[in-house]
Amino acid sequence: MKVIVITGGTRGIGRGLAEAFLSLGCKVTITSRRQDVVDESIVQLSNKFGSQNILAQVCDVNNVVDVQALWDTASQKFGKIDIWVNNAGQANLLKKFWELDSGSIQSVVATNIEGAMYGSKIAITGMIQQGHGALYNILGFGSNGMKINGLALYGTTKYAIKYFTDCLKKEIKGTPVIVGSISPGMVTTDMLLGEYRTDPQRLKKAKRIFNILADHVETISPYIAQTVLNNNKNGTDIAWLTRSKIFWRFLSSPFYKRNIIK
Repeated sequence: MKVIVITGGTRGIGRGLAEAFLSLGCKVTITSRRQDVVDESIVQLSNKFGSQNILAQVCDVNNVVDVQALWDTASQKFGKIDIWVNNAGQANLLKKFWELDSGSIQSVVATNIEGAMYGSKIAITGMIQQGHGALYNILGFGSNGMKINGLALYGTTKYAIKYFTDCLKKEIKGTPVIVGSISPGMVTTDMLLGEYRTDPQRLKKAKRIFNILADHVETISPYIAQTVLNNNKNGTDIAWLTRSKIFWRFLSSPFYKRNIIK
C-alpha cells in the first residue's frame, strides 16, 4: 500500500488524483491553505472511501515551515511517504502581463515556483533519509514553450518548473529517490475555465479547441495514478495528451464530435 502526498489536492487535478489513488488502495494526504476547505474535503472523501487512509492538512506551500510540517505529519501518521506530488498551483487572470497587479504576479510566482521548490526540497530530503521515494512535479501550459496571449505569467512559471524538474532528475542520480513530471494536458478544471465563464464570447471562440483537446478530471486521473504507481524509473515524464493523441483528435474531429464543453 503506497503512501501519497498531493499538495493542493482538494480540487481539480489534485482532487482527481487523490480519488484515483484512494480507489487503488493507497493512503493519501491532501492540502489546502484554508481550514474550511480541508474540513469539507475530508468529510467528502471519508464518506466515499472511509477515513482510515485519508489525511487532510492546512498547508501554504509558499511557507517552508508548513511544508515541513506536512511531511512530518503525513510520515508520522502513515509511517512513510512513497510518492510526493507537487500539484498546488495558481493561474493568473487572462490579461496582458503589464495589466496584472503586482500582488497577483507575486502570488502566482510564489505558489507555482517557490511552492514546488519547497515541496521538492522537503520531500527529497525526507525520502533520502527514509531510503526510498518518488517526487513528481505537475507541469502545465507553457512548460513546452507554447505561448498564448494572457498567459505569459502562468506559462513562464510552468516553463521554469520544467527546467527545475529536469535539473532535479540529474541531481538525484545516485540516491534512492526518483524524480519525474506529470503533464495532464488540457483539463476542464476551474483553473482552465474560471476566466472563460465570465466572458461568454471568449468561451465561444475557445470551445472548439476545448472540445477537441480537453478532458474531464475523472478521465485522466486513473491513468496518471496507475502510471505513477507502476513507474520505478528516474526521469519519467508521464503525459496524457501526447503528440500522437493531439494529431488523432484533430484528424478525427470532423467525424467524431466531443462535447466536453457544452
